[in-house]
Amino acid sequence: MTRVRHSTVDGIVRGSAQRTPDRTAVRYRDRSWTYAELDAAVSTAAAVLIGNGLSQYDRVAAYGHNSDAYLIAFLACARAGLVHVPVNHNLTGDDLAYILRQSGSSLVLADPDLAPHIPDDLAVRTLRDADGSLLAALSTPQSYDTDRDARDLAQLLYTSGTTALPKGAMMTHRALAHEYDSAIEALDLRETDRPVHSLPLYHSAQMHVFLLPYLAVGAENTIIDAPDAATVFDLVESGRADSLFAPPTVWIALANHPEFATRDLSALRKAYYGASIMPVPVLERLREHLPGLRFYNCFGQSEIGPLATVLGPDEHYGRMDSCGRPVRHVEAKVVDENGSEVPDGTAGEVVYRSPQLCEGYWDKPEETKEAFRDGWFHSGDLVVRDADGYYTVVDRVKDVINSGGVLVASRQVEDALYLHPAVAETAVIGLPDDRWIESVTAVVVARGEVSEAELIDHAREKLAHFKAPKKVLFVDELPRNASGKILKRELRDRFAQ
Repeated sequence: MTRVRHSTVDGIVRGSAQRTPDRTAVRYRDRSWTYAELDAAVSTAAAVLIGNGLSQYDRVAAYGHNSDAYLIAFLACARAGLVHVPVNHNLTGDDLAYILRQSGSSLVLADPDLAPHIPDDLAVRTLRDADGSLLAALSTPQSYDTDRDARDLAQLLYTSGTTALPKGAMMTHRALAHEYDSAIEALDLRETDRPVHSLPLYHSAQMHVFLLPYLAVGAENTIIDAPDAATVFDLVESGRADSLFAPPTVWIALANHPEFATRDLSALRKAYYGASIMPVPVLERLREHLPGLRFYNCFGQSEIGPLATVLGPDEHYGRMDSCGRPVRHVEAKVVDENGSEVPDGTAGEVVYRSPQLCEGYWDKPEETKEAFRDGWFHSGDLVVRDADGYYTVVDRVKDVINSGGVLVASRQVEDALYLHPAVAETAVIGLPDDRWIESVTAVVVARGEVSEAELIDHAREKLAHFKAPKKVLFVDELPRNASGKILKRELRDRFAQ
């Protein structure tokens, strides 16, 4: 505990470099870094950043795709005492400018193809693949270190903004170090694992639940540009990968890929999923395809680092719809709208106490006050806890549908619809209705021919009639952020017209 409490993010990686300096830490495309080389590169990059006129505690935005340079830049900010601000590389225009300006970033580290999107009045330095880039500067080693405290800010981790404008969760080194410790234990991360990191590194799940904890234990990591099925299959078959984290949408895509049945994926041992709810029928199909693969369900949110609960592989039997129990450094309870704890089996909001939690939201005192009440962080997630302490997510509080004065959880309706073979994907939302207040509406990506009436009848066979959709809307795809979360707010805005 003392080690975790006083650790800095870059110090954790330095510890691995001292233990196993010659072990491969990271591979990306045709480049690889031993732990000693990675630690030296972080010091050089920290010196370069400070040489750009930055001062300790300045914010530095990172606007880039997956790469070794992106990782080194984050660790360099940590070593230099700067506050890293990861930015979704899909953002442009006002959405991009909002985060850059709200965070007060003094410098933006960007990939060359993204740099033109940055407002002209902000300082920019390229991350890689161009003259003067941060990656190119690593060819001239420099030493650097500075006094830091584990209570200093390490990152402004912006929420995904699925229900409102993004807020910058203020993450300290101490909070992230505790979260890494929780992830290592709950997810059984080992030095001998060979993880592949395919989701965007700007997102907290890939960076803080997997890449940094795996660096902390000294594993060999492979970073790829995106969760491309053929690339993942090649890495597994070649023996360079045996564990993968991905949202349910990616696991579905892998299982549906034409080469899935013909490739030798027996080396894949650990399957981590999260970022959005895995429909139970889909998980059952995946387990049939991969009987030897051990599944871990990861649940949480940006403000807690982001891992809060885990359902381990041996816990899936009989409770595959559960997100598990709280990890080592997280205390949780379920409360009603007045903040009073509810009995097991009763739906309520899950609230947290934890050293993993953020310090609040950057420059948003009212939002911070609203989220942190009576010593607990209010998550906005509606859950049920059973007598054994397992949590099941019912919905986001803001996604619960008020239909005729009766509350309907969209998750339950979605699970019923996924049992129909023609439903590839679905999101259930509430749309304004003069009679019902909100009308239960299913937005469906279909697999083959199916009618609205057929899906409504199917849902009514599985659910009470008031919970079944009153309307089904067909789309080619569901809007998502890069971590795989369905943007229900966007669907509500689109179809409320």
